[in-house]
Amino acid sequence: MNQQLAGFAPTPVVARMENHGRHMLKVAMASGQDLYARTGSVVSYEGFVQYEPNPPAVRQIASQWVTGEGAPVMKCSGDGLLYLADYGADVVVINLNNDALSVNGTNVLAFDAHLQWGAERVKGMAKFAGQGLWNVQFAGTGWVALTSRGTPIVVDCGRGEDETYVDPDALVAWSPALKVKGKRSFKASSLIGRGSGEAYQMAFSGQGIVVVQPSEDSTDRLRVRG
Repeated sequence: MNQQLAGFAPTPVVARMENHGRHMLKVAMASGQDLYARTGSVVSYEGFVQYEPNPPAVRQIASQWVTGEGAPVMKCSGDGLLYLADYGADVVVINLNNDALSVNGTNVLAFDAHLQWGAERVKGMAKFAGQGLWNVQFAGTGWVALTSRGTPIVVDCGRGEDETYVDPDALVAWSPALKVKGKRSFKASSLIGRGSGEAYQMAFSGQGIVVVQPSEDSTDRLRVRG
């Protein structure tokens, strides 16, 4: 039986963050290298790891993009290995090198605590989609893990003069340098989005990338889990 299950055994550590299969994140924890992770996302761990739910240092920032009480992230510290997942979603690992990335708040899984980060409402979208969208912007050098409902596509917006249009519910992340604006169109209602009538879109232009998932899931997956 051990031989049959050998292919699913933990693999040697090669990086701070890496995938264990498509749907699980493995994080190598070490003293002084704290991590912020989505509350309730830890499915297994080994070693000595401590958790601090709703940490005061991030409570005010995190509460900006979650409905209800408490922050949607917890602070993890210690030595060992952490395994995180989010209801079987694909996990995308990104190593920022003095770079920046904006992520849809519902797609944040984990990130290095030393990164600069903050939550803000996506400009230009509130008037089109009611509550609008919250994005979390990361900057610096470190690791960020995202979730995607299925294998995402990365669109390079710098290849031409045309804008790139994305269904807000399918948006995962984008380069902060891109210009973003909301657009609505009756003609595109059958092309983008599943709703009837008017279609809401996000238009990106400039130099950068947009990460799009193959699912229009608008559920607030960053709500605090019981």
